[in-house]
Amino acid sequence: MPSKLTVSAVCLTASLLAVPTNAEPGAPPVDVRRATGEIRVDGELDDAAWKDATRFDSWYETNPGDNLEPRQKNVGWMAYDDTYFYVALEFFDPNIRAIRAPYADRDSVGSPNDYGGIILSTSGDGKTAILFLANPRGIQYDAITSDTSGEDSAPDFFWDSAARIHADRWTLEIRIPFSSLRYPETAEQKWTAILYRNYPRDRRYQYFTSKLPRDVSCFVCSYPPLTGIESLPRAGGLVAAPYMTASRTSLPADGPGSPLESQGTDLDGGLDAKWTPNADTAIDATINPDFSQIESDVGVITTNERFAVFLPEKRPFFLEGKDLFALPLDAVYTRTMFDPRWGLRGTGKSGDASYTALVVDDEGGGFVIMPGPNNSSIAKADFGSTNVVARGRYDVGNSFGSFLVTDREIDGGGYNRVVGPDMQWRPNDQDTLSAQFLYSESETPVRPDLANEWNGQELSGHGAKLQWSRGTRTYDFVAGYLDIADEFRADLGFIPQVGIREGYFEGGWTFYPKGFFSRVRTFVFSDYTGDRHGNVVYQEVTPGVGVDGRFNSFMRFSLASGKVEAGNGPIDRTRLFYTIQTNPGRIVNRLELTGWIGEEIDFANSRPGDGARIAFNATIRPTDHLELVANTEWRWLDVEDGKRLFDAEVERLKVTYTFNSRSYVRLIGQQVRTDRDPSLYDFSVPAHSGALDVSALFAYKLNWQTVFFLGYGDEKALTEADEFEPASRSAFLKVSYAFQM
Repeated sequence: MPSKLTVSAVCLTASLLAVPTNAEPGAPPVDVRRATGEIRVDGELDDAAWKDATRFDSWYETNPGDNLEPRQKNVGWMAYDDTYFYVALEFFDPNIRAIRAPYADRDSVGSPNDYGGIILSTSGDGKTAILFLANPRGIQYDAITSDTSGEDSAPDFFWDSAARIHADRWTLEIRIPFSSLRYPETAEQKWTAILYRNYPRDRRYQYFTSKLPRDVSCFVCSYPPLTGIESLPRAGGLVAAPYMTASRTSLPADGPGSPLESQGTDLDGGLDAKWTPNADTAIDATINPDFSQIESDVGVITTNERFAVFLPEKRPFFLEGKDLFALPLDAVYTRTMFDPRWGLRGTGKSGDASYTALVVDDEGGGFVIMPGPNNSSIAKADFGSTNVVARGRYDVGNSFGSFLVTDREIDGGGYNRVVGPDMQWRPNDQDTLSAQFLYSESETPVRPDLANEWNGQELSGHGAKLQWSRGTRTYDFVAGYLDIADEFRADLGFIPQVGIREGYFEGGWTFYPKGFFSRVRTFVFSDYTGDRHGNVVYQEVTPGVGVDGRFNSFMRFSLASGKVEAGNGPIDRTRLFYTIQTNPGRIVNRLELTGWIGEEIDFANSRPGDGARIAFNATIRPTDHLELVANTEWRWLDVEDGKRLFDAEVERLKVTYTFNSRSYVRLIGQQVRTDRDPSLYDFSVPAHSGALDVSALFAYKLNWQTVFFLGYGDEKALTEADEFEPASRSAFLKVSYAFQM
């Protein structure tokens, strides 16, 4: 593999990072003291040790106000001992009956509801932190937040919380084991942290224990340092979570419409394990992991879509150090590893260097994206493979440089290998420059029965991205350039478009009026994408406006006008996009309407048309135990003087009754269907297609790895006769228990 480009890119990264950065936070340090006695996590702040703990009385309203004094009194405390880090919070409320505190499953604590907690950065890099939040029922929400990639709630951690609702306030206690954290082995830690309260009423009010200047483009970098945390335990621990599943599936005996026939009972088992030999290293192993989902993904309309649809990763083995897979180019997408026999992963940090590396033996059965400049397709991965992903990062102040390696070795012949550096440079609080260069070499498998491209040929090419962003209190912009060669492939990533050069720019101006609207941002977005021969693939200019208002509302409107390559040349397209959201109260918890209307392109037949997309989502909570979530989406396209090419729709209703913080029962019904006029297509298409799914689940959880699931599912397929016929029926049981040593 050529080495000159790789070496020169590393040298460029090193030279850029040599520039001094403004890495020191502006907030004064906070001294955190050891607990002077036992702290019981019961939601009552009556333990004597809290009187001697570090107390936080100064809070700031950062939204909608600009670091103003909060409307409500808030108090926080921090302490630690040899095993745990503790947080206590006391949130006063003049109308406690208006509190939004539903019972829910873990991580189902969202912005329409009351919650609070700590956002803690233990790595010392000033870029990533963990959110430990809970609502007034003690329902937990944890996530990783990164100034590079944003917030991700998929990772879970072991910690305890308890809350109590009183006559004029609610209280919360949090206990975080040091074994759940990653930190360097130093005498005194260089942690940073901030306490947080979410208070949704007529608006969404956000309170923090430190000011968050609006002219600073990063979030984690603004936390104040914690001093006095020292002599922490060196060793981590071992968590082993064996599981057992039993399932029984019935399928049509002789094609759709025939009676269902049982396929017998399938018993399976496996093991997930995590060993932390020290506080800043984690080793994960999995044997025959159960990567099935207990909840179906929300239906997505893919009719008339040109590129593959991204789905988030939810599987525990891939979530440790997940922020290290956040890259300018999505060269790592772990859902491409579909059915592992086993996997091994190491994640750690030493000084300013951090790393993660994994190897997975995959049985296959999933899909591989076949990219192109104008569209992508998928091919079934009907083969096994050995997969390796590794990334190392070195921090310099608020900046960093890193290097990525991915390798898929296909059983029976073939491979895909990707290498290259990336960097992020923050010369000041407002500007961020990021860049990545990748080079790939591939030998496709000899499987032309699965994809025309898979004929044993050799492919090679580059992918590069450069972006500069600037954010201040009043204006912001982002400008970038993307260059991906025709033969670049990232089989372990999510890059559905290759053979392009793209330039884009978005600039916005924000002001903060008084009255119904508290924030208004006007913006303009421009994008030009061409293929390697200079032909237009996509060109668009989009002016728009977004506003925050009363009733905890947000609205955004934009007018996108441009042209898109449709197969026989570019076609003009103008569409009005809209988003309207509100979180009005306890019962009607969330309403959202999104979509577009205007000109659309029939990509299947390369011609212009007119259409629309309407998506409506609602969350209703008749009681604190019962939640109803409705998702609906409609899309249609008219061509040739108003003739309807297709109608596509999704209807989904999820009903959840949560008994307490550990158990719930859930029912889901979902219909996805598309109705077409075959006479308007240049090729054969079904007049009707779709599915109707119904599922039920009972769940009991002691923690995120100690679980009991009992479920049932029934699926029907829509036939050409426009009738739903039985497609499958299944029942399953899963038991998993986490042994912590």
